[in-house]
Amino acid sequence: MRTAYQYRLRPTASQSARMENWLELLRRQYNYRLGERFNWYEQNRCDINACPLVCHLRELKDNPDYHSQKRDLLNTKDLFPEYRDINAQVLQNCIERVKKTFDRWLSGDCNGKKSGKPRFKGSGRYRSFTFPQVKQDCIQGKFIQLPSIGKIKLIQHRSLPDGFKIKTATVTRKGDGWYVALSLEDASVPVLTPDVPVMENTIGVDMGLKSFLVDDSGVEIEIPQHYRKAEKRLEQLQRSLSRKKKWSNRRKKAIKRVAKTHLKVANQRKDFHYKTAKKLLSQGKNVAHEKLNIKGIARTRLAKSTHDAGWGQFLQILSIKAERAGLLAIAVNPNGTSQNCSGCGAKVPKTLKDRLHVCPECELTIERDHNAAINIKYRAVGHSVLKAHLTSEAIAGADEKPSPSRRAA
Repeated sequence: MRTAYQYRLRPTASQSARMENWLELLRRQYNYRLGERFNWYEQNRCDINACPLVCHLRELKDNPDYHSQKRDLLNTKDLFPEYRDINAQVLQNCIERVKKTFDRWLSGDCNGKKSGKPRFKGSGRYRSFTFPQVKQDCIQGKFIQLPSIGKIKLIQHRSLPDGFKIKTATVTRKGDGWYVALSLEDASVPVLTPDVPVMENTIGVDMGLKSFLVDDSGVEIEIPQHYRKAEKRLEQLQRSLSRKKKWSNRRKKAIKRVAKTHLKVANQRKDFHYKTAKKLLSQGKNVAHEKLNIKGIARTRLAKSTHDAGWGQFLQILSIKAERAGLLAIAVNPNGTSQNCSGCGAKVPKTLKDRLHVCPECELTIERDHNAAINIKYRAVGHSVLKAHLTSEAIAGADEKPSPSRRAA
């Protein structure tokens, strides 16, 4: 089992300045290595799919792969002695980040999903560095021992679980200070096998913007709208920031105030997501939800509300927590979940402003989101009502088809 614990750091002024210097040097190294790979890609690729019989082929450039770039770090330290202050494994991890982001653009991840073209990191955009190896007894009292940095004061709000080994340590700079995330692993923890989803052990939830979610029993969880509540404060801070002179100390302080406010909103949203996921999974049942096209919805007029709700982060947290609890987070096809009747399966067309579901066939009258949550649950378990409705539709469609003689006539 793999998990992560995050703690807040209280570095001294000299330690904070040193880590800031590390981040800036790593940012430059990241951009340089990424530029090497872009140059190789542009010089070696061919934009056409056919060539004449007689043509000049330029000599191909060597591929700057992970190992060649890692070996070239020795030349970097000779040309720029300030890189000798950075831990060697931290520098190698920077090269590894370049490799991963470039490979995901060309080849995709383990699931074959490709990412966008990598971008160069601007000033202040490189915010973390990773120690691939740390000692198991690195935490000593109120301090943590990090390689090449030394002892840093640590706020250990919870102790490490017994039996887990520390694999990596990632130091991150956020708007309100420095944090360290310890990646822990314990191979002895068994992997729980979830049960097959049936009606008794499954919950259906419908995500929305009027309420954050509605389950198949009709229970609603209100959406907190943390960003909407902080908009007035952010507007004041942004107006104050716009009046500051560029590169001045007052502007830097104003930027920090804006960053802290955004970080507070993000922390509030994440806390709400964790508590909501725990509340759903505490019932000991699988959770079925729609497979939403969040990027498509975020391009509409609902963009601000969609980002404020944070559906993507919540579904990711729900999936991880469900796996650790031996349960399933089932994503179903969202097509027709709001239009179909959960009582008889008939299609009842509705617009977005229609919030009540009234079926003319079975006379079922419930809230639109409640009806959708029931349909989501039915799709996750393969309910017989939906199967019967689909079969009847197929039979009706076959009866309506004209015979060959009629088509000829």
